[in-house]
Amino acid sequence: MAADLRLDGPASPKARVPAIPGGSCEGDYLVRGPLPGSGAAWQAALSPAAPALHLRRRPFSEPRVALVHYWLVGMRGGERVLERMLHLYPQAEIFTHIYDPAAVSRAIRDRPVHTRFIGRLPGATRHYQKYLPLMPLALEQLDLSAYDLVLSSESGPAKGVIARPDAAHVCYVHSPMRYLWDHYHAYRSDAGTLARRLMPGLFHYLRSWDTASAARVDRLVANSQFIRRRVARAWGREAEVIHPPVAVDAFRPVPPAEVSGRYLWVGQMIAYKRPEIVLDAFNRLGLPLLMVGDGPLHNAMRRRAGPNVELVCRLDFAALRRAYATARALVFSAEEDFGIVPVEANASGRPVLAFGRGGVTDSIVPGATGLFFAEQSAEAIISGIEAMERWLPGFDPAAAVANAARFAPERFDAAFRAVVEQAL
Repeated sequence: MAADLRLDGPASPKARVPAIPGGSCEGDYLVRGPLPGSGAAWQAALSPAAPALHLRRRPFSEPRVALVHYWLVGMRGGERVLERMLHLYPQAEIFTHIYDPAAVSRAIRDRPVHTRFIGRLPGATRHYQKYLPLMPLALEQLDLSAYDLVLSSESGPAKGVIARPDAAHVCYVHSPMRYLWDHYHAYRSDAGTLARRLMPGLFHYLRSWDTASAARVDRLVANSQFIRRRVARAWGREAEVIHPPVAVDAFRPVPPAEVSGRYLWVGQMIAYKRPEIVLDAFNRLGLPLLMVGDGPLHNAMRRRAGPNVELVCRLDFAALRRAYATARALVFSAEEDFGIVPVEANASGRPVLAFGRGGVTDSIVPGATGLFFAEQSAEAIISGIEAMERWLPGFDPAAAVANAARFAPERFDAAFRAVVEQAL
């Protein structure tokens, strides 16, 4: 390591001082003992009466950064966080198990992306989760010895890489792997016969590896208090909370006269999002509802929808922004790790009726920017809508917009960079 020599003040008897007042933030080191070329001059310089001789480590101009993400096969919340990490560390190179360039943003495609052998296996882009048992091996074969900083983005396997002993490793946790932990029994019950027989043994091994590999990380960051608690339960480690970045400035309220009487639901139409309980509630209430989202449940939902419910697979961004801003309120029925959709609704000046578990308890302030319902059932949503109708006359859109501002990308940038600098 290159060093600058300097003389500074009376010597201390300590052999090494981790931080010297007035020194560089990267650290100064107090030298005692033999140095290359030591002689009478060196011995005089190093005597107890001599001023302290320091080796000052020069600041890194550009640390080499490896960014490990589980898989790149779409653009969801995890990939939006990845984009922001790339904004903070433009020199980073990306490592992932599977990569579909057509499915990700240009911000990701423009960076070097390195895949593992799993990406070359048959059907990997569509059936990547079937190769989950091979992913620990793939991660541990990855040579990151050239990198000073490792940032892992974990929802699938990512944190289990082996970094250099003197490198810093910070892991941003979207969620410990749900299919290994709290959703295991639901995934197993939906699996085929062969998979159901294999899962107990394989997943026991994967849980053990998942917990052990958490010890390889210097700093764990969770995206919500909900995930912080799950990290502690699954891995036995504490994480600090940094909420994910939300592009809140892209959304705007509309004048009160433009707000409609129609409620809004937005999300993938998959089982854990529970769109069916919202549909059933509004079929019974007869109130207007727009449901935006595609997925395996979409066609069945369309067949069940009453005349008061409109379902669309997707909206372009301008139409989605308008749907948020003109909605009477957003209904959010999932238990999510964080949940960006409620923040986008608040940024549009509209309240949220949400299932009161998961990451949404970090983002929605009950009685100010929305209300919670207590269980995932049509009956609970009906009661929640009735409460919302009573509460809405006192709702202040400005309070919702101010609440959403807490999740602006700049807030994420400052907090995440601070954690990384501490790790370095």
